[in-house]
Amino acid sequence: MNFSGFLDLIGFRRHKINYREQLISAVGGFLGIFGILMVSYWLLDPVVAILIVPSMGASAVLLFAAPHAPLSQPWNLVAGHAFSALVGVACWKMIPDYTIAASASVGLAIGVMYMTRSIHPPGGATALAAVIGSEKLHNLGYMYEVQPILLNAITILIVAVVFNNLFNWRRYPVHLHTNKQAVEPVPIEVAMGYEPINHEDFVYALSHIDTLVDIDEDDLLTIYKLATKRHLAESDSSDKTSK
Repeated sequence: MNFSGFLDLIGFRRHKINYREQLISAVGGFLGIFGILMVSYWLLDPVVAILIVPSMGASAVLLFAAPHAPLSQPWNLVAGHAFSALVGVACWKMIPDYTIAASASVGLAIGVMYMTRSIHPPGGATALAAVIGSEKLHNLGYMYEVQPILLNAITILIVAVVFNNLFNWRRYPVHLHTNKQAVEPVPIEVAMGYEPINHEDFVYALSHIDTLVDIDEDDLLTIYKLATKRHLAESDSSDKTSK
């Protein structure tokens, strides 16, 4: 196996990333956590506020580095953390064995997020923190769901909506199109060998895939358009050459 094959094996992506986008994502992550901490220190006990930062830090990566991803959307963010918090507290209260309670909190949180279509990876950390957290956090009981979890999830959501929409190429929530080009339907030219596919076709296809696809139908439609456009360009070039 050569070095290129090894990079493919470990999933290392080699496509170029815009440095401006990297900086924007980094600044967004800073502002998201800064907002959470300021609101938490203002309304909550600072000790409790700090305990949930790892969970929300993971959410910040999704909201600001991958704002278009399905796992980053508002329902996934808020519901994912909310359901996971309930599961975590329930495991702490009902399962006497610490190891089993901690393990069950993450496993059950994943199951509940799947059933409610609210998969948000940081939710696993939210559930786990309810079990392995300090006594002070345990004393919150089911209030852990409201504060700090929901309070902080809503805070970072507000920051994400405001910040991401400062840039017209970012859409958060993903269906909140911020420019005319995103709102208007894009006509699709059909290359030879490709059947025409529209938005409804992708919705139908995605609904029949029994797994999680971390991309939505609009993005797939864009990929399809670019792929067929390449073949159209090659076809035009061949026609000109033959003439």
